[in-house]
Amino acid sequence: MSIESNDMIVESDIMVKVRDGIHLATDVYRPASQPGPFPVIFERTPYGKTEASPREGTMASPEALPRAEVAAFFVAQGYAVVFQDCRGRWQSEGQFEKYLAEGEDGYDSFAWIVAQPWCNGKIGTIGLSYAAHTQVAAACLNPPGLACMMIDSGGFSDAFQAGIRQGGAFELKQATWALKQAKLSPEAAADPILKAALEAEDPHAWFAAMPWQPGHSPLKWHADYEAYLFEQWRHGSDGDYWRQLGIFAAGYWPQFANVPMLHISSWYDAYVRTATENYLGLKAADKGPLWLVMGPWTHGDRSLQVMGDVDFGEKATLDGNLADDFFSYRLRWFDHWLRGIDVGTAAEAPVKLFIMGGGDGKKTADGHLRHGGEWRDFADWPPPEMTPSRLYLHADGQLSETAPERADSALTYDYDPRQPVPSIGGTMTSGEPIMVGGAFDQREDAGFFGSKQPYLPLSARADILVFETPPLTADLTIAGPITVHLQVSSDCVDTDFTAKLIDVHPPSADYPQGYAMNLTDGILRCRYRQSWSHPTMMTPGQIYAITLEPFATANCFKAGHRIRLDISSSNFPHFDINPNTGAPEGDWRRSKVAANTVYMNRRHASYITLPVVNSPA
Repeated sequence: MSIESNDMIVESDIMVKVRDGIHLATDVYRPASQPGPFPVIFERTPYGKTEASPREGTMASPEALPRAEVAAFFVAQGYAVVFQDCRGRWQSEGQFEKYLAEGEDGYDSFAWIVAQPWCNGKIGTIGLSYAAHTQVAAACLNPPGLACMMIDSGGFSDAFQAGIRQGGAFELKQATWALKQAKLSPEAAADPILKAALEAEDPHAWFAAMPWQPGHSPLKWHADYEAYLFEQWRHGSDGDYWRQLGIFAAGYWPQFANVPMLHISSWYDAYVRTATENYLGLKAADKGPLWLVMGPWTHGDRSLQVMGDVDFGEKATLDGNLADDFFSYRLRWFDHWLRGIDVGTAAEAPVKLFIMGGGDGKKTADGHLRHGGEWRDFADWPPPEMTPSRLYLHADGQLSETAPERADSALTYDYDPRQPVPSIGGTMTSGEPIMVGGAFDQREDAGFFGSKQPYLPLSARADILVFETPPLTADLTIAGPITVHLQVSSDCVDTDFTAKLIDVHPPSADYPQGYAMNLTDGILRCRYRQSWSHPTMMTPGQIYAITLEPFATANCFKAGHRIRLDISSSNFPHFDINPNTGAPEGDWRRSKVAANTVYMNRRHASYITLPVVNSPA
């Protein structure tokens, strides 16, 4: 079917054949009154090539925009636009297997586009999240016609370490995503009984009833979605499974497309590590040129200044700061790299980071903490100005530059898998209705899964060790990677350790109890303390040196604030629960309480390394 309107030709549901005979539904939008051929903007999505996208809204027009309206904007500027449904989704044929078909399907679709008379041979890619994964998967194969990329919050560098698993634990956003998308699958659309069965499941009840088993989960009604979820969940060790095209760009950096790339993510996104690792890896492989932009946002929420319960100020948005809005931002990028119009893009700083903090800490009229922040340019990642600085953990709860001097200091707590620490914000996406990302005061609340009355601060829990600096006498700014080095033992053969970095605002008239704002967090499943591919159980009582790698962040701790580090053994439902028994991941029924010990003495010191940067001149 073809229609012509508003000087735009639209060809809908072209069925593009890929190498195994499957046909992928594709829509093409192009100018009607211009002769062409045109540079092409291309997006592959599992979310419906004609569906409205909430992340396409702007500050001026925040409502979700149908992709046809997105296309119309670029068509009016002389581009052809191509949107395509991923395999097994919406109008495309085939079976959906999350992430793993996108490389070859993408390559074949590029080859089809460059063969069309309306394409001038240059293709630029766009897309958020899964549509960033599809970009990077295809670019791993260096497809014909690819000329530039805008990779927005996705594109796995290594899904074993960010996006599916992290520190050996499984990210349960994969379960919430599967639950939502199974209801939107072609199979559910064609079978009202299947759809009704999926709709009848209560995700809150199921998350409270973990562990799940195949055939005994809320996805049992849709075998394909349940199968791929458990396949990801139960592949606990690194290995061939995690080296597959589509989830491991790191293995393809040497042969990756050598084109200009802009990697975008944000401090409360699930893809911080993905963006920074791809930037570093592709730079080392001499690809590019490359740019990295890190905002204060949750996943793709670049037109908002409030993330969770925290207001990062008027400077936080892309709109009005990096460009008029995301449409003009992308147009500028494509005009430069697809049409050769020098708009200054090539001269911009390679790394642009939003440094959170600096606000007055008061409550806004809308009831949010005013934390503030500003953009800063850097020559590279990590910032060359960064100096690693250690803060040591002490048994009295202090966090200081002074190494511990006592010979026997240690703290022990009980971690009960049946009573995990609730996730209160953080680097989460696709977690609704179970979890929400962003910055929040670290206290339990009815809005956070697993919280219990009387909703005390997390610091009141006996299974969390809290370490704080005294109030800072001067501002301290960090920007870059975070590492936490712990000396630990357990009375179990396996357990988890978690770390969370927090900016503690002092008590004020608006917040008389202060405000403990989460910045970043990380986890390590101890069986992987020596090797990701060859797990080894712990010997109960033996002391081990372990390293946790929370996602990178950037924040100004103001004078009067405290730097806080929380150590525990669970962060649920962000990550799956470790039963402490050594049972295989995603395949356990019994659990036991672990007595976990963190050592902080002369011989076994524990500390966090912060990336301190100088203030701008």
